[in-house]
Amino acid sequence: MNHIASAKFHYPRALFRFVSKNAVLLIAAAAAIITSVIVPPDKEYFDYIDFKTLTCLFCTLAVVCALKNIGFFTFLAHRIISLTGNIKISVLTLVYITFIGSMLIANDMALLTFLPLGYFVLKDTGKTNYMAFTFIMQNIAANLGGMLTPFGNPQNLYLYSYFNIPTGEFTLIMLPLFILSVALITVICLIFVKNEKIESIKFDGEKLPVKRTLLYVALFVYSIIIVFRIVPFWTGLLIIPAILIFADRKALGQVDYSLLLTFICFFIFAGNMSRIDAVRDFMSFILDKDTLIFSILTCQIISNVPSAVLLSHFTRNYSALLMGVNIGGAGTLIASLASLITFREYTSHNPGCAGKYIKLFSALNFLFVIVLAVFAEIFLI
Repeated sequence: MNHIASAKFHYPRALFRFVSKNAVLLIAAAAAIITSVIVPPDKEYFDYIDFKTLTCLFCTLAVVCALKNIGFFTFLAHRIISLTGNIKISVLTLVYITFIGSMLIANDMALLTFLPLGYFVLKDTGKTNYMAFTFIMQNIAANLGGMLTPFGNPQNLYLYSYFNIPTGEFTLIMLPLFILSVALITVICLIFVKNEKIESIKFDGEKLPVKRTLLYVALFVYSIIIVFRIVPFWTGLLIIPAILIFADRKALGQVDYSLLLTFICFFIFAGNMSRIDAVRDFMSFILDKDTLIFSILTCQIISNVPSAVLLSHFTRNYSALLMGVNIGGAGTLIASLASLITFREYTSHNPGCAGKYIKLFSALNFLFVIVLAVFAEIFLI
């Protein structure tokens, strides 16, 4: 009887954890099912799915998981952090590492990798009073750092593929906002963090397995080559999983399949919405008025990835849409999945401090949204 009572007690908590962890997927699935009632499944459904985007995303995530499993990113971060001598430089380094990491391994993976490092550094140096600020700036850096590369953010990869944007044009579109983001992040960190000395941070002398490191780096380069359309995308499904099955089968299991399923559900939802005349006319009208602002606002409600998938069906102004869904990743807690990851990580270390965190998070994030949006409207649109 006690076992039955205990199981009943744990079921609601387990259900709550599942729902909170997969909230966007569940919403996407519900949206796909509801619109499927309005637009019954037919042969056009197959055309909804962007298999190229899904393949590129899967290959990149799988290789990144393999690299993470050998401690590759933590190893690099430890080496960089160990060179700092004061808390201001340490915080800046943590933020920059996350910023650069998001360009290479996507924003959510960068945060899962480098937020724990931020906690370790602040706790080890006795500077936990900077934890909320550091986590928030790492979050902003992850959301904005990935804007420069097609594989830096999931919505970038989708739009890059959907509109078949030339790589050089993609970079030129995002470069001004990228430079401004770097400047803003640097200035805010310099203002908010005092120039206090700390003892050098020493890490254990961990080493990387040379052969595996070279293999995974080579696979990562290959996944980037796939993203840049140098080789057919389907080759990635043949080569990368085949190698990882023998080299690191665990990495294949660690891929964020819920993100892939979320994309599939939103592909169906967006495809169905585009076939409803009233919705198509309304969305096209609104986006024609101001694609940038409307896409930023949409991100605040349904997050940046689903916003990119949905709005891409109603506008050909991909430059404004691309800027909007990247800027829109900052803002509310639900504007980006990465923000929810950061919030969960912070509250796990600081229970009871959620309210204070959200206030500072909102102030800093909306500062970035406003500055970047105004800059884009005046100089880039």
